[in-house]
Amino acid sequence: MDWILLCAALFLAFNNGANDNFKGFATVWGADALSYRHALVLATVATLAGSLASWLLADTLVQQFSGRGLVPHAIASTPHFILSVASGAAITVFLATRLGLPISTTHALIGGLVGAGLGQAGGAVDFSKLVQTFFIPLLLSPLLAAGLGVCLYKLLKLRRQQNDCICAVPTPAAAVASASLQYVAHTAALPQIVISSNAACNNVPVLGRWSIQNSLNTIHIGSAATICFARAVNDTPKLAALLIAAKMTPSSGSIVLIGIFMCIGGLLFAKKVAETMGKKINRLDDTQGLTANLITATLVLLASKLGLPVSTTHVSVGAIAGVGASAGTLNWQSLRHILLSWIATLPLALTTAWLVSQVIQ
Repeated sequence: MDWILLCAALFLAFNNGANDNFKGFATVWGADALSYRHALVLATVATLAGSLASWLLADTLVQQFSGRGLVPHAIASTPHFILSVASGAAITVFLATRLGLPISTTHALIGGLVGAGLGQAGGAVDFSKLVQTFFIPLLLSPLLAAGLGVCLYKLLKLRRQQNDCICAVPTPAAAVASASLQYVAHTAALPQIVISSNAACNNVPVLGRWSIQNSLNTIHIGSAATICFARAVNDTPKLAALLIAAKMTPSSGSIVLIGIFMCIGGLLFAKKVAETMGKKINRLDDTQGLTANLITATLVLLASKLGLPVSTTHVSVGAIAGVGASAGTLNWQSLRHILLSWIATLPLALTTAWLVSQVIQ
């Protein structure tokens, strides 16, 4: 039973990586800021770093996803219960990944916990804790992300001029060229900072030049890495809790194993979900992608610190949909398919976990 449980938990981690690892970089790839291969490598590195950091940052989530409080302690620590949870969630995430649907592993785990609990003798599940601890954060987080996406995109939308640059120019030259420049920041004895097109700056001597577009790309990539890091911080403890509750491995060993299998799953099978997130929901530009990523990273890291089991998938899709709606580029049909898959996640995981619990009893 121990080896079967270990394989089920690692299979869940593998499929979690395939469905989730690339989500932070979906906006980067969608905006053509990086190739798929380069984005995947960076996503994997950030995921592994987040998994290792979760050992220190997210202890509360380990306790919540061990099932304690949701079901009686005597049930939550049994291998049969844990195997049922892992199997229900793993099969659900596996099917969604094969279909290219970005679902929530958190949602699947909750369905697995409930189904496994109902499948035990007595079927004792604390539904009040289920609603307060799990459902409220899961339901509110994508709505909050979408609302922030609509608002922040309007506030942070930048004037898209591919040739714009920031230049430092000597004061006399800047004064001569000021008529053709769009903005001049005057200083007394120091060089002047001007923001204009490359063509205008080419007409005057410059001390230094910085590309606005390149800077946006760099910030966008950094925000994507932050999301992958935050996602791993939030998800690794939930999966490691299955092994820790079964007392199979110590906390550190469980987290390392889960992190490794998450990375392998992402490297091998992330492409379909990446296409849905990066190309189908919304055709992103750098401003949209950066706005969505900053919202996602902030909300997921904050939730991890507070011990709230939000879904990075829900938050990320909500943010992408919000900026897409604000920009008028949202693909509503693709979003509808994703929302339907979210609705199906919990009952599918619940039913699968219940069936497994009946078979192995």
